[in-house]
Amino acid sequence: MARLRDPVAGCPWDQAQDFGSIAPYTVEEAFEVAGAIRAGPDFPALLDELGDLLFQVVYHARMAEEAGRFDFAAVARAITAKMVRRHPHVFDGAAPRDSAAQTEAWEAQKAVERASGGPESGVLAGVPGALPALSRAAKLTRRAARVGFDWPDAASVLDKLDEEAAELRAELPGADPARLRDEVGDLLFVLANLARKLDLDPEDCLRSANGKFERRFEAVEQGLAGRGLSPADADLEAMEAEWRAVKAVEREP
Repeated sequence: MARLRDPVAGCPWDQAQDFGSIAPYTVEEAFEVAGAIRAGPDFPALLDELGDLLFQVVYHARMAEEAGRFDFAAVARAITAKMVRRHPHVFDGAAPRDSAAQTEAWEAQKAVERASGGPESGVLAGVPGALPALSRAAKLTRRAARVGFDWPDAASVLDKLDEEAAELRAELPGADPARLRDEVGDLLFVLANLARKLDLDPEDCLRSANGKFERRFEAVEQGLAGRGLSPADADLEAMEAEWRAVKAVEREP
């Protein structure tokens, strides 16, 4: 990385990058790792993607070293210290915990760290702003739920969903973009809550729905092609008929 960033003999592209320009690649590589895991896992791909992700850490650490802030070794020392601090039952010889007790202790330790970390010490402090919005919604409400700010059950969340849908419906005649954005956001936020209450990952739910839509729409295209049509040639009624046919096939045992 030092060679790539060398101001004289390095790569012009790498020389020109900064933290902001590299951050989107870091996020992308993390998603690529997750994709390789979902694919089986696909271990050859996972090996490759983990290397790409590690390279991102090296990249940021090198830029920080150039700025006189920290280096890669400091990153490794910091995460080592954090893991030791958050696992006293392992490193201090305390009695082992079961998984649930360890999760509770982990969150308690994180709360202590947030409380001693200066102005950002509230319940919601430290939830990364760069998370995908649905994931961040679930994490924000999970934090709030730990201090009792939560719906009692999933049915209560569904009632709230009905309420938010009614509010959105009431805004449709005026079609004020700002109001519609606000109400659609509320609806999505409640849906993320619902997934959390059902112990589901909202990103995973939406990813599955995306895959289902792709699969079904491709089948619609194939059905239309068998009739000598493309989606651009067919009307909505024809496409809807193919869609229903695809769903009927999927429901067959």
